[in-house]
Amino acid sequence: MPERIEVLEDICRQAGRLALQYFRNQASLVIDHKGHQDFVSQADREVELLTRKLLSENFPDDAIVGEEHAPSPGTSGFTWVIDPIDGTTNFINGIPAWTVVVAGVRNGVTECGVIHDPCNNETFVAVKGRGATLNGAALTLSDDRRLSQGTVGIGYSSRVEDQGIVRLVTSLVNEGSMFYRNASGALSLAYVAAGRLLGYSEEHMNAWDCLAGQLIVAEAGGCVEDQNANDMIRNGGRVVVGTPAIFEPLLTLSKTAFGQKA
Repeated sequence: MPERIEVLEDICRQAGRLALQYFRNQASLVIDHKGHQDFVSQADREVELLTRKLLSENFPDDAIVGEEHAPSPGTSGFTWVIDPIDGTTNFINGIPAWTVVVAGVRNGVTECGVIHDPCNNETFVAVKGRGATLNGAALTLSDDRRLSQGTVGIGYSSRVEDQGIVRLVTSLVNEGSMFYRNASGALSLAYVAAGRLLGYSEEHMNAWDCLAGQLIVAEAGGCVEDQNANDMIRNGGRVVVGTPAIFEPLLTLSKTAFGQKA
């Protein structure tokens, strides 16, 4: 795995450089609509193709699942899960809050993950059991603030009914917490691991958006709602993470807001 993660970091940086070229040429960017508030750009497709190519060259026996192209089968039992640009809405509007995201999964467990933010030159990395880093420096969460003393990231998905996020925001405000949404779930998860946010909650995320970030949070010492990575690849699901001090209260608020009993 140490060798794999070094290669993966390099692949994500190469993908980030290509994405940044497109980001800096907004006038020529081709954009399509996949659904309500759901966009895909020429950059998403081309960055995923490059990432797939580099992964296949370095790990030819592994499977690949990506947001924009059909899955590629493998024989090793290891699967790479790609989001070429998480935060496409930001990307196409010139907002520098988007990331390249890749996670590695085996037997339903996320074993490694990288979230690379080209605009800020920040690379968040985790290997299961080996900790998490930001640009090579160890990430260690030791934040004992309560919900009323910090900020929680929230996500909104058009795949679920909109009242869930309304109820969650209301609950957070009633708790005295501040809330933050930057339209890149992966980046928000990374910010939890870095201690910039107390937690993050979203009613539904796809695997390519969240698996790497969940591992990075967990390896930094945070808490993550348990999920099977293979189930997430098939169906997506709720994502709640946080510091040990606020995780259980945030999970309770999230379950109530999203229509599930705590």
